[in-house]
Amino acid sequence: MRYGTGPLANTPTVVKNLVIINAIMLLVKYLGKGQLLGFHMDTVLGLHYISSPEFKPWQLVTHLFMHGNFWHLFMNMFGLFMLGAPLEYRWGSKRFLMYYFICGIGAALLYMGVQGWNYHELALTLTPENLALVKSQGPQAMMDLYMGGVGFDNTAMNDLAILLFTDLVGASGAVFGILVAFGMLYPNAELMIFPLPIPIKAKYFVILYGAYELYAGYAQQAGLAGHQGDNVAHFAHIGGLIVGFITIMIWKRRLPDT
Repeated sequence: MRYGTGPLANTPTVVKNLVIINAIMLLVKYLGKGQLLGFHMDTVLGLHYISSPEFKPWQLVTHLFMHGNFWHLFMNMFGLFMLGAPLEYRWGSKRFLMYYFICGIGAALLYMGVQGWNYHELALTLTPENLALVKSQGPQAMMDLYMGGVGFDNTAMNDLAILLFTDLVGASGAVFGILVAFGMLYPNAELMIFPLPIPIKAKYFVILYGAYELYAGYAQQAGLAGHQGDNVAHFAHIGGLIVGFITIMIWKRRLPDT
C-alpha cells in the first residue's frame, strides 16, 4: 500500500477538489489579467444584485469559485481545509458538498436581501430617468470614481451604481457555514487563532466571530468611522452562519447521524 506525502494527500475528496478548483480559478484570473475568452471573469462569474444588468443566475454558484487576490483565497481555503475535512469525514462527501453549496448560495441570497433594502432606499430618492441612467452608464461612473473623479453629480446615483455593478466574489459564505457546523458538532475542540496567545473552544470562537460580523455589518451599513469603504461582505458571512445553523438543526432532527 502506498501513502501520499503531499499537503493534500490525506485530505477528503470534496475538500481537496474545492481547494484545487479555487486555486486554479485564481491562477487563470492572474494569467489572463482578469480576462478569459474575451470576458472579464469577475463580471461574468462574480455575483451581482438581481436588478443589475450584469446579473446572471449562474453567478449564485460561480461566485463561490472566484476570489479577489491570493490572501482572500488563502484565508478561505485554509478555513475549508482545516475545518471542512472533519465534517466531510463525518458526513461523507455527498452530504458535505450539499451543505457547502446550501450555505454558499444561502449566504448570497441573504446578502442580496440586504442589497434589496439598500436598492429600495436609494431608488426612492431617484426619478425613473435617473434609475435608467445609472443602469446604462453605471460602469463608466464607477470607473470615474475609482480614478478620482465625481462619477454622477448625484450621490445617490453613485451609490446605486456601486450597488449594481460591484461583484461579490469568494467562498466566505460557504466557509462560514462550515465554521458554524464545526462549532456545533465539535463545540469543545480547541482552536489556535492568530493573534490570540491561547487556544479558544470552537463554540466560543463561533459566537465571538458571529457577534463581530454582525457589528461590522451594521457599522458598514451605518457608515460608522473605520468602516466606510469596507469592501468585506459581512452580511454574506452572517448569512453563511445563519443558513449553516438552520441546516444543522434540521439535519439533527431528521438525520440522527449528523
